[in-house]
Amino acid sequence: MTDRADRNSHRTHGGPTDGTSGTDSATPRTLDGGYAAARLALLGQDTRPGPDRRRELAALTDSWLARLFAPAPPGTCLVAVGGYGRGELSPRSDLDLVLLHDGSHSAADIAALADHLWYPVWDLGLELDHSVRTPAEARRTAADDLKAQLGLLDIRHLAGDRALTASLRTAVLTDWRAAAPRRLPELHELAQERAARQGELAHLLEPDLKEAHGGLRDATVLRAVAASWLADAPRDGLDQARTRLLDARDALHLVTGRATDRLSLQEQDQVAARLGLLDADTLLRHVYEAARTVAYATDVTWRAVERVLRSRTAKPRIRTLLGRGRSAPDTATRTPLADGVVEQDGEAVLARTARVDRDPVLPLRAAAAAAQAGLPLSPLTVRALAAGAPPLPVPWPAEAREQLVTLLGAGPAAVPVWEALESEGLITRLLPDWERVRFRPQRNAVHRWTVDRHLVETAVRACDLTRDVERPDLLLIAALLHDIGKGWPGDHSIAGEVIARDAAHRLGFGRADADTLAVLVRHHLLLIETATRRDLDDPATVETVAAAVTSRTALELLHALTEADALATGPAAWSTWRASLVADLVRRVDAVLAGGTVPVAASPLPSAEQERLAVEAARTGHLCLALHAETEPPADGTEPGDGTEPVGVRLLLAVPDRPGLLPAAAGVLALHRLTVRTADLSRVDPIGAGPVTLLSWRVAAEYGSLPEAARLRADFTRAFDGSLDIGSRLAEREAAYPRRRGVPAPPPRVTVASGTSELATVIEVRAHDAPGLLHRVGRALEDTPGVSVRAARISTLGADVVDAFYLVGPDGSPLPGDRAREVAKAVEKALG
Repeated sequence: MTDRADRNSHRTHGGPTDGTSGTDSATPRTLDGGYAAARLALLGQDTRPGPDRRRELAALTDSWLARLFAPAPPGTCLVAVGGYGRGELSPRSDLDLVLLHDGSHSAADIAALADHLWYPVWDLGLELDHSVRTPAEARRTAADDLKAQLGLLDIRHLAGDRALTASLRTAVLTDWRAAAPRRLPELHELAQERAARQGELAHLLEPDLKEAHGGLRDATVLRAVAASWLADAPRDGLDQARTRLLDARDALHLVTGRATDRLSLQEQDQVAARLGLLDADTLLRHVYEAARTVAYATDVTWRAVERVLRSRTAKPRIRTLLGRGRSAPDTATRTPLADGVVEQDGEAVLARTARVDRDPVLPLRAAAAAAQAGLPLSPLTVRALAAGAPPLPVPWPAEAREQLVTLLGAGPAAVPVWEALESEGLITRLLPDWERVRFRPQRNAVHRWTVDRHLVETAVRACDLTRDVERPDLLLIAALLHDIGKGWPGDHSIAGEVIARDAAHRLGFGRADADTLAVLVRHHLLLIETATRRDLDDPATVETVAAAVTSRTALELLHALTEADALATGPAAWSTWRASLVADLVRRVDAVLAGGTVPVAASPLPSAEQERLAVEAARTGHLCLALHAETEPPADGTEPGDGTEPVGVRLLLAVPDRPGLLPAAAGVLALHRLTVRTADLSRVDPIGAGPVTLLSWRVAAEYGSLPEAARLRADFTRAFDGSLDIGSRLAEREAAYPRRRGVPAPPPRVTVASGTSELATVIEVRAHDAPGLLHRVGRALEDTPGVSVRAARISTLGADVVDAFYLVGPDGSPLPGDRAREVAKAVEKALG
């Protein structure tokens, strides 16, 4: 609550209103009572800044001001507000003071009293924010000025009439709580504008410790929200974070001798020394960690406020609809998102049936479901997961790896969910090497983020490029790990290669994938550095890159990673010119690597069980089905031992060949809410009785338990003979239970994969996974005249699918080029 103009008016009028100069009554020599010397001695002590010194400075100042005010005229008092009201007096903090009076004194007497107080403060060179008010005037000012109201919430008595202070404190709190539903949205809007203007404290090289998002101003706002009784902030670590920011500001004031909140580069080493920290980087990591704690608490609190205000506006409407005297129904509906995870009141929370202590994948599944739905993860849920979920086995099971990829594949929506996991230490529990890059600053003007946030932002950028690569899962994991070596001494690319290989094995990737990830991390700067610093017309340049990358798949991934990395770094790191140079280099290297391309066969040989089922289907003319719990093979390719946990269900189908089998089978799985992880389709003729279609699926329940084999068999039979209208059933379910739209995903892309097979035309479908997606693709292909699906390879990689369909014409040969492109466009249109 400030009235800086009052100081100017006092100066203009020449001091006290009794006509004296004010020297005899307001000089430090006669009125400071040794305050100046005591203050100087306190601030000159060779001790670290901290709460004790702030309290001691506040107490010293309280005593001095109380002496200035004595004897207090009746019906007057002096109060501290704002930071001084909280007893948090930094070395160069303003003194926020209000002179209160009950209106019984003349204006001249009150002005003389004010002069008697303000002049000694100014003469000592201290900054002063001051005002003179009656309680009624103070309340009117607070009603008109939100900042003034926030200052009064921290009112503290210094001297004079205590009853006057107490009555104003009670009235201010009452006014604030009554007006909170109207004023909190206004306060939130101001906070958002400030964050947009000042940036995130945790990612700034020269942060404003007070005004940036996650700074001291936000911590003060959290106190105001708590005082409204509408919502409260998460308390874990918040007081310590606030103390750390205040300590940094104290040290900054002592180093600069100025009332500044900007932690500039040239002062960081001195501030670190004042705080007993190793260096400027250590200082920034301490500040960043505190800022993220405050920022996370701020975001959670505002969501809670919004929920409360929504519920207050909804309940009267419900009562009106139901009529007076009838109770309103429970509006907190719970919509399933994933196994053990539901949406409730705008957040992802644990289902009532979730068994946290028995489900090590649940933290990742909950995070992935929240991010894909565009929802925040409830703080209580995160805390429960951190406290109760057992550790993941090493290597991770397939579901855990897929859920991590799904989380990263949610794009921008993954960031707040990731930070929620960070707030409870779950990220470093999942990825121990993450600890070395947490809050690590990057002293490079090009970089916008700390190392850890840059890695997450790179994964966010990579989401837009997942349609360009065959292995979106490897792209997203490489994006997350590409700078992981910056936590170690030496070349971060070399250190990162070792860490990435270890992390890949930890996550359950096989040897080949681990090698690819290691190559991507080791050479994540290779393309941009070569394209911008070397002669691309020199054959040796291209040969060197080809030798490092080794494969076209790795080159494709490295191209996408290079772009994502640059875009996540900052606007100066990527441009049309750089993009064109890198694309030119990639084209040249790809031409070199293409020399060793070997055509891929359309289908592998069937297993013994598939042959048995095929023979039985051909002999009886009916479908044959087998259902097995599937275990995760070890990452090194050896056979699993005893006790291996099931990670999915393998469903084998053998059906006498007929049109429409793929979309029908996929539709049945969608009706039963089974998620397809992988699938193969092939055709055999085991006994010369006619072709049999083999369908091999790895599926998992979207949530809940798997359906019984007998129900699946019955629905497959009805779907294949045409008595089950899959399309209508799916449409009915969608109308009755519309799915949350979730985060926007890149549009599907359907392309012709030239040169992949000599026996068929291969079209690739890359799209965001969704219920019924494979049914729609299969139906589009079946409805295309003169085209048969000879084989299919279905892969779900996190939230994306990469499906390959081997197509032939009526004569069993590959489709002509123009015809193949027409089919691809037709499938893409069906998905759109």
